[in-house]
Amino acid sequence: MGATYIKLGQFIASAPTLFPADYVEEFQKCFDRAPPVPFSQIEAIIREELQRPLDAVYQYVDPVPIASASIAQVHSARLKSSGQEVVIKVLKPGIEDILVADLNFIYVVSRILEFLNPELRRTSLVGIVKDIKESMLEEVDFRKEAANIEAFRRYIETMGLERQGKAPFVYTHCSTKRILTMERLYGVPLTDLDSIRSLVPDPELTIVTALNVWFGSLISCESFHADVHAGNLWLLRDGRIGFLDFGIVGRISPRTWAAMEVFLASFASEDYEAMASALIEMGATGKDIDVAAFARDLEKIFSSIQELDTEIVIATRRGPNSNAAAAVSANVVVDDRQMNALFLDLVRVSESYGLRFPREFALLMKQLLYFDRYTRLLAPNMNMLQDDRITVVSNRRMRNMNTFP
Repeated sequence: MGATYIKLGQFIASAPTLFPADYVEEFQKCFDRAPPVPFSQIEAIIREELQRPLDAVYQYVDPVPIASASIAQVHSARLKSSGQEVVIKVLKPGIEDILVADLNFIYVVSRILEFLNPELRRTSLVGIVKDIKESMLEEVDFRKEAANIEAFRRYIETMGLERQGKAPFVYTHCSTKRILTMERLYGVPLTDLDSIRSLVPDPELTIVTALNVWFGSLISCESFHADVHAGNLWLLRDGRIGFLDFGIVGRISPRTWAAMEVFLASFASEDYEAMASALIEMGATGKDIDVAAFARDLEKIFSSIQELDTEIVIATRRGPNSNAAAAVSANVVVDDRQMNALFLDLVRVSESYGLRFPREFALLMKQLLYFDRYTRLLAPNMNMLQDDRITVVSNRRMRNMNTFP
């Protein structure tokens, strides 16, 4: 049906606090790779945005894309002025006009439906559509993504984390609303255990560093990275954690973070009554909730986390002149559907008690589930929420910290 409906499906799949479970599960299919646009069209967009020939800015641009998604594709290149290797993220032709037209149509229809059926007002249909529209239009304005990257880079610099984490440098002279030119980073995903072992002596420290940098951004940066799947979170060749693709970010309110802090502590200690109280504080409800019953239901859900299958795939590579194994690589298969099913169970139970959570909670939980899977691979004996090396900064210290405007 086109890019708008693919993005709409992705939004639904990423917002289990807003949509029915059947929809969330079905729209997981919208995350599949999209076919690339011919390079001639990409070249025309870059030339139009830069208002000059490509060879005036780049030594070369690889016509074969590194990646292709529903709204954009990425090409490797080299800057003419410095020889720096970069990547160019390019908005596919006509995408913005299609999105604006389609989303405006969907918004008008939602208003008409609420007018015709007052019952729909209780579901906040117009509010949900407005949230979708704002979120999707932010993704097609690469100036917003550039600002997100720069905010994260400032956070890393201000907190003295330059030796731990890195986001790509943005080349503003060749970045616009429709193209984003960034420093090319080299590394491996946090799911590639064999390659990580070749880069660092202790893979466990890799996940400790990644967690500390990410947790710190929750309150010390104006936004946090809200899509830390394996393609966006790398161990770089120099041992730092590389954060890529800031198209999806979250912003957490002090109230939600205060409740989230209690939730994380209760999860680590398996105190389900405290967890129930934290979720009640975070969610919107007009009902009196039986905390003890809610806690029992939560215990049933979270006890299943330990039963999640972390499938380790062992691939043996043999040397050219030997039958003996030359190397063994281990990878974890991160099953997004399995993780989403767990979170949907939490949402279902919470909704049965009349609770509805802000979208930022869904974004936070999904990232924590990603980190849980990385921890299982890189540090199987570590509890990521109880380890003394990992700092989850208290919300009570926020007013004493230098946060960005």
